Amino acid sequence: MWLQEELLKSIWHAFTALDADHRGKVSKSQLKVLSYNLCTVMKVPHDPMALEEHFKDDDNGPLSNQGYMPYLSRFILDKVQGDFDLVELNRMCWTLCYKKNIHTRNLLISDNDAFKVWCIFNFLSEDKYPLVIITEEIEYFLRKLMEAMGSVWSEEKFADYKLKLNSKTSLTAWELIELVEVGYFTKGLDRQTLSMGINEVFNELILDVLKQGYMMKRGHRRKNWTERWFVLKPTKLSYYVCEDVEEKKGDIILDQSCCVESLPDKEGKKCLFIIKCVDKSFEISASDKKKKQEWIQARVSPPPVQASVTTAGAIQTCIQLLRVGLSSPHREARRRRRELRQRQQVDDEDLANRMKQLQAANESKQKQLEAMRMKMEETAAKATFEELMRKKTQLDLQDRYRLDLEREKMVRQQMEEQVAQKSSELEQYLQRIRELEDMYHQLEEALEDERQAKQEEEVMRKLQARLLEEEAAKRAELEQLHLKQQRALCQTKAEKQELMVEHLAKERDLQSATLQLERLERERHGALQQYEEVSRKLERAATKTKTWKDKVAKHEGLVRLIQPGDKGPQRITNWGPASFTDAELELRKKSWQESKKQEAQAQ
Repeated sequence: MWLQEELLKSIWHAFTALDADHRGKVSKSQLKVLSYNLCTVMKVPHDPMALEEHFKDDDNGPLSNQGYMPYLSRFILDKVQGDFDLVELNRMCWTLCYKKNIHTRNLLISDNDAFKVWCIFNFLSEDKYPLVIITEEIEYFLRKLMEAMGSVWSEEKFADYKLKLNSKTSLTAWELIELVEVGYFTKGLDRQTLSMGINEVFNELILDVLKQGYMMKRGHRRKNWTERWFVLKPTKLSYYVCEDVEEKKGDIILDQSCCVESLPDKEGKKCLFIIKCVDKSFEISASDKKKKQEWIQARVSPPPVQASVTTAGAIQTCIQLLRVGLSSPHREARRRRRELRQRQQVDDEDLANRMKQLQAANESKQKQLEAMRMKMEETAAKATFEELMRKKTQLDLQDRYRLDLEREKMVRQQMEEQVAQKSSELEQYLQRIRELEDMYHQLEEALEDERQAKQEEEVMRKLQARLLEEEAAKRAELEQLHLKQQRALCQTKAEKQELMVEHLAKERDLQSATLQLERLERERHGALQQYEEVSRKLERAATKTKTWKDKVAKHEGLVRLIQPGDKGPQRITNWGPASFTDAELELRKKSWQESKKQEAQAQ
C-alpha cells in the first residue's frame, strides 16, 4: 500500500496549480472536480456530500490547503486499498500542473521524460511543503541517471554545480527538470540515451522494478514452454507477452514462504530454476547460466536494518527482504539517508552549540584578562603617581631643609660679626679707660690708685657678667636650633622608612598580579588549543560524513555485476577434455540403451 505522504506530494502539485492567484486557496467547485478525479483514479467511492459537510462553514469563498488536506486524508486517502495505478494518479496531477510551469516549445526532453523526472522528484523530495529536493538527493538521482546511461560520474562537475548554486541548497521540481534538460551532466549523449536512462531510473525508483528481461516459462496445463517478458518487483514477479508490458499474462506473488531452487537441465531446456509458492510452483528457463544466477542469486546485507538489493536484483533477494519486513529497498534506502542526514544535523547542531559555549568561555576569559590588564595598568599608574609624589615631597623637604640650613648659617655669620664688632668696641673702650687711668694717675697719683683699681675691677666684673649673659642666651638659642634640626632629621628618617615599606608592599602586589596574569595567559592558551582541537574534530567529522555519504551512495547506487556460478567438474578422457558433461553423457547413454532394447524386441 502506498504511503499517504507520497500520494499527498502529487496532489499538492495539483492543488498548487489550481491556485491561480497564489493566495493558498482554491474554489470549492474546482476541489469537487479534483476530489472526484482522485476518487476515480484511486478506486475509492466518491461521496459528494462529504465535501459540502466538511466545508459547511466556508461557503462564501475559496478553500485553503490547510482545510482541504484533512478532508483528503479522512474521506479519500484513508479508504485507499492500494490496488490502483500510481502512475495514472501521477499522470493526472502532472496534467494539471505542468502546463503552468513548463514551456513545451523550449523543452529539450520529451513530455513523458519530464513527467518521469517529476515523479522521481516527488519520491526523493523532503516531506515538507513547499516541496524541494536537497543537494544530497540531487546527487543520488544524477548518479543513478549516469549509471543507467553507462556514463562515468564526475565529482568535479557536481562540485562546480554546487558552487553555481551559491547558498541555495535545494531545487523545485521544475528546476530539477530544467537541470536535466540543459544537459550540464549529460553532454555528448543523445536524447534517446537520456530518455532510456530516465526510464530506467523511473522504473527502478517509482515502479520498484528490480529486474526485467525475457525468459521461458512452462505452462501449468499444456506443459509447453513460452517466452515471456518478466518484471521483478519486491512482492511479485509479473510476466507479459512482450516488453511493452501491455498484455499481462500473470503474477507470481512472492511471500516469506516462497523459495527458489535450481533445476538440472531436462527436455532440451537448460538453465532451469523453480519458484515454489504455497499453492503452486513455476518452472522457468533463463537464456544462459549468467542470467540464471542473476535471477536467483541473493544479495542481501546481513543486518535486517541494512538489508538492501542491488540493481541486478534477484528473486531470492526479494524473498529475504520480505522475511526481514522490508517490501521496498529503495524506500528503505531513502529512509536511511534521511535518518543519516537528521543525525548529522543533530551532531552539527551539538557541535555548533559546543563551539558557541567554548567561544563564550573564551570571550569571558578574554574579558577577565582585559579587566586584569586594566586593573594592573591602573595599579601601575597609581604606583607611578605615588612614587612621583613621594619623590616630589622628598625634594620639597630637602629644599626646605637646605633653605633652613642656609638661613641658620646666615644668622650665625651675623652673630659672629656682631661679636667681632662688640670686641672691637670693647678694645676701644679699654683703650679710653687706659688713657683715663693714665690721666687720673697723673692727676691723683698714688691716692687714687686703690680707688681706681676697685672701680676698674667693678667695671670689668659687670662687663664680664653682661658678656656671659649674652653668651648664655646665644648658646641657648643655638641649642634650640640644634634640637629642631635633630627632630626634623628623625622625622625625615621615619617618613623615609614608611615610604620604603609602602614601596615594598606595592612591589609584592605587582609581583602577585604579574603571576596571576601569567596564569590567566596559560589558561587562555589552553582554551585556544582546545578550540583548535574542536575545530579539527569538526573538520574530520565533516570529511568523515562526506566519505560515508559517498560510500552509502556508491553502495546503493552502483551496478554490481554478478559473476557466474561455479561450473561442475568437467570429464577428462584419454584424449583430453570431453565434449559432453556428465548429465549429457547420461542422457545419451539412456537413449542408446533404449534404442538397443527396441532393436532387440524387433528381432
